[in-house]
Amino acid sequence: MMKISQELFRNHRFPTEIIQHAVWLNFVFPLSFRDVELILHQRGIIVSHETIRSWCYKFGPHLAQSVRSKRRPTGDTWHLDEVFVKINGKRYYLWRAVDSKGQVIDILMQSRRNAKAAKRFFEAALGQAGFDHVSL
Repeated sequence: MMKISQELFRNHRFPTEIIQHAVWLNFVFPLSFRDVELILHQRGIIVSHETIRSWCYKFGPHLAQSVRSKRRPTGDTWHLDEVFVKINGKRYYLWRAVDSKGQVIDILMQSRRNAKAAKRFFEAALGQAGFDHVSL
């Protein structure tokens, strides 16, 4: 699994591998906490869905950061998409930054369309790609 500091997992009843596997199941597949509980139960691991929920909130950001640090570098050409989406009859604006290799760099969805938000989104996408000192 992912490499995370063992200090985070100290004072937990379950081994690090089980916690990481439960969090991974929840984030990689469209599973609820109860579904993850059932999968772990099938493997002989008795843990409540509330415990899995707390693990996901505590360890999820660390696992996500670990995954982001291992992904391939972004291409030098980017494309920005803006799409109008209706959800429950309400219009939303979806912005997506994609590099030349098809890797999604960042996504933003919000109910209002304004230039300031688009600029912040693009600067954040640049920061995630490793261009920290670029401002528009």
